[in-house]
Amino acid sequence: MTIHRSAVRTAASAALLATALGFAAAPAIAADLRGWNIHPEDYPVSAGMDFFTEEMEKRTEGRVTGKTFHGGVLGSQPDAIEQVRIGALDFAEFSLGPLGPIVPAANVVSLPFIFKSLPQMYELMDGEVGETIGAAMEEKGLVALGWYDAGARSFYNSTRPITQPADLEGLKVRVMNNDLFVGMVEALGGNASPMAYAEVLQSLKTGVIDGAENNPPSFESSSHYEAAKYYSLTEHLIIPEVLVMSKKAFDALSPEDQQIAREVGAESADLQRGQWQDRQEASMELVKEAGVEVNTIDDKGPFQDAMAGVYDGFLAANPDQAELVDMIRNAD
Repeated sequence: MTIHRSAVRTAASAALLATALGFAAAPAIAADLRGWNIHPEDYPVSAGMDFFTEEMEKRTEGRVTGKTFHGGVLGSQPDAIEQVRIGALDFAEFSLGPLGPIVPAANVVSLPFIFKSLPQMYELMDGEVGETIGAAMEEKGLVALGWYDAGARSFYNSTRPITQPADLEGLKVRVMNNDLFVGMVEALGGNASPMAYAEVLQSLKTGVIDGAENNPPSFESSSHYEAAKYYSLTEHLIIPEVLVMSKKAFDALSPEDQQIAREVGAESADLQRGQWQDRQEASMELVKEAGVEVNTIDDKGPFQDAMAGVYDGFLAANPDQAELVDMIRNAD
């Protein structure tokens, strides 16, 4: 974040003058924020982030301005996470999946089938669960401002429909760079292949991988449906995404502007969620019209049963996250 030194000098002079006149004046700190986004401009996440910068400028009366660089032009997600943590980037929107290796509490929501539904995820993330994960993120240099919807992730591939765990046997499946997702695919009999999102389409086309897993808008907007003609609605992961500011950038704001950032971040999440539902429906129609075979899973029990070892391994490695796991699994 760039702090305009002229603004700081002006504020200091104003404070001295105010003191001389016998009253106090709060200094105004100006900030020009740079934001990272992996998604294209015409995407619900992008709309939420643009709303954030526009409203910040409006409500702070120009003290805080900003621009989001869409389409991953500022680098990959793992690199961007580190850039935000150290303050080289000021804000971003990330999936909690790649945050898991850095923030163990974020890994809890990456456990397969942990949320019962999208509405339940909204309620929990806007409440105590989100507060708990947000506090853990802040310890790692990331300030959570709003929990975005990323739908439910399902498997797609170029070989066959997935109706039971055995159908994944031997398939090479791309996953995000997180040991939890590697374990999930391997527990179902597949061969997990962590790789950057930008590499997936070419890898599908060339047969380096057989499939991947993601939500409908990502499956469609990435053009992965052109190479993977089977989309099976396992809905194994409901992983929220998060609008974050670098703690370094956030702490440089005045208390008033920090409060505005939190309010605008929450409002941007509401906007993104509404657009997400519309986009998800449109994406499903588009991929079906393009010839993708979409199948639902009538009985997810065998998939859920296969995750017992994933949960056991996670809790053995992260015993301090057991309370959070129980908080989510026991919620109505």
